[in-house]
Amino acid sequence: MAITRFGRQVKRSYQSYGFSIKLTATVILGLCFVFVWSVFSKFSVTSQRESFDDIAEPVSSASGRGSDFQIHFEKEDPKKGQESDESRKLKFKPGLDDKDKKKINGSLPFKPREGQKKEKKEGNGKSVGGNSKLLEGDKEKNQENKRESESEEVIREKGEEEVDSKLGEDVDGEDNANEEVERDIDLINSEDLDQEAVDDDNKVLRSTKKRKKLGPLFDPKSQYTWKLCNTRSKHNYIPCIDFASASGRLQGYRHHERSCPRSPVICLVPLPHDGYGAPVHWPESKVKILHKNVAHPKLAAFVKSQDWVVESREYLTFPQNQSVFKGGIQHYLESIEEMVPDIEWGKNIRIVLDIGCKDSSFGASLLEKGVLTLTLGLKDDLVDLAQLALERGFPAVVSPFSTRRLPFPSGVFDAIHCSECSMAWHSNGAKLILEMNRILRPEGYFILSTKYNSIEAEEALSTLTVSICWNILADKADEVSDIGIKIYQKPESNDLYELRRKKVPPLCKENENPDAAWYVPLKTCLHAIPEAIEQRGTEWPEVWPKRLNTFPDWMNNRERLTADSEHWKAVVNRSYLTGLDVDWSTIRNVMDMKAINGGFAAALSEQQVWVMNVVPIHAPDTLPIIFERGLIGIYHDWCESFGTYPRSYDLLHADHLFSRLKNRCKQPVVIVIEMDRILRPGGWAIIRDKAEILDPLEGILRSLHWEIRMTFRQDKEGILCAQKSVWRP
Repeated sequence: MAITRFGRQVKRSYQSYGFSIKLTATVILGLCFVFVWSVFSKFSVTSQRESFDDIAEPVSSASGRGSDFQIHFEKEDPKKGQESDESRKLKFKPGLDDKDKKKINGSLPFKPREGQKKEKKEGNGKSVGGNSKLLEGDKEKNQENKRESESEEVIREKGEEEVDSKLGEDVDGEDNANEEVERDIDLINSEDLDQEAVDDDNKVLRSTKKRKKLGPLFDPKSQYTWKLCNTRSKHNYIPCIDFASASGRLQGYRHHERSCPRSPVICLVPLPHDGYGAPVHWPESKVKILHKNVAHPKLAAFVKSQDWVVESREYLTFPQNQSVFKGGIQHYLESIEEMVPDIEWGKNIRIVLDIGCKDSSFGASLLEKGVLTLTLGLKDDLVDLAQLALERGFPAVVSPFSTRRLPFPSGVFDAIHCSECSMAWHSNGAKLILEMNRILRPEGYFILSTKYNSIEAEEALSTLTVSICWNILADKADEVSDIGIKIYQKPESNDLYELRRKKVPPLCKENENPDAAWYVPLKTCLHAIPEAIEQRGTEWPEVWPKRLNTFPDWMNNRERLTADSEHWKAVVNRSYLTGLDVDWSTIRNVMDMKAINGGFAAALSEQQVWVMNVVPIHAPDTLPIIFERGLIGIYHDWCESFGTYPRSYDLLHADHLFSRLKNRCKQPVVIVIEMDRILRPGGWAIIRDKAEILDPLEGILRSLHWEIRMTFRQDKEGILCAQKSVWRP
């Protein structure tokens, strides 16, 4: 009975307080679960965080050494308990101490906390325990790696601002110059070892794999055997522009656009059929050159049909009173000045692009007025007139121009000239004239002269120039020269663009880079004209020669630019002109293969030379600075062939070019082969770089039968001066 009454009371109590009991029990169980979870999860998370930094350095059982720094992302393996070489590993820098060598299984033990008696088992069944000193040592390595990668990332994000000021090492061993070199080389090394930023894990994996393969630029044990190129264009071969095939079934010599061979060119371009003679030196080369040096199958027939070039025994001569312009080139230039008095040759007009190469009289006459004219030799299968210009000592490059941008930044040419260049400006969506608008400086001049033109073409060109807001300053037919001259001017601001009723062509998007030019297709839009004072192009440069050493507000670190100019001036005057045994009376065409701010070219401005400043596409974009100073230059990728004829330059200057190209070109030796192609026999090369690069490079040059004139080493840096011979295999 008592049990029955007790049961009834419990039942009544449960019915009265059942909900409260349930809620209380739930809360108590929840608190217990949270307490238990916090205890065990705290231990687990702590162990995981420590294990991220404490993974042992994998050591191969064969060598006992750690591998290069690589991250391999974990993948499921059907064979559990076995580690593959491509997964579940975190590799660090080589160099293990004795304690590290004991860890061969890829797991790093850590010291358990006080009071913890059982060892934590890893997911692969391996226990964790061990020495805290090894842990701290590896943590320090990881922190150091992080600091290095962060510093390299800062360098990359800032556009390699510190690399911009690389001054090289003076041959005289000046302390300040040496310090600059060491600082700059450290930055270059860190960038070369670090790969470009990537967005996904797969790209990170590929970049770290590349870092593992990073070794010497040139294999010191390699033996080189050379052969001659067998191409259709023979001794005038220009890779990436000419067809590599020697088959006679091809109708022409050249591609319509730049197209490099699939395999790197590792052959040597032969000399002309009748041999190569010592070129005529400047300034005599303005009026005569050796015919056999520029031999071309159709050149002889072309010469007979012209009066501005005459064959005289072994020479080609250029009478000063003859020109493609009837009435003479001087009359032609004076007519332009009369039409537009604001055009002052050699003062406000310093840098001119001449589209299409004729007799070079335009650039030759402007040179006497202090104007530097760069001739753009277009695709021409007939006589290669751009080669004649280079042989005479005038700046010229060869580049197809149909579907891609020219390799120049935006807004850098003071004037663009086109005489009888047969360009269909109004066709293909007006892309060609829009490209002229891109590279022309705001308020710059476009000078177009033609003898005959159809009415339809005239109307189309007139409509086109109005649509892009070019102001026509002159449209006159010269009676003496019997040609029509039109002079247009690019607007100075965007106001006219906004006033157009039809926004055709439209303005380019703000995120489109107007300076992107390497393998970039032509656009059908107008880039906005810079208007802010801190932007490049808002002000016209100073008159020449004050322009050379005047740095406007948009240039950052003007003190650095001034120091760079002073440095190269000292190097050139103290070392290059007097200390390298170079006969500068034989030097006219010079190339700076890795120009930065144009300091080397500026230092040679008082010499009778012109310098082609090449800015590699992977380097900071300093080419606008070079043009702003009144110098000429071009973008280029040295893993490919340069757009010029063989035997074009008298001197090549390479300041730490090879160390910057490390791990970029598939076969870096192609750079040396390209140097051999574009340098004239008897020409010079001045190479400044690391000693570890110069040593094997010297062996390659000797295999090409170059004469090593001078080598200099100081610490880890050095300079090499070599002279090319006439040897061919």
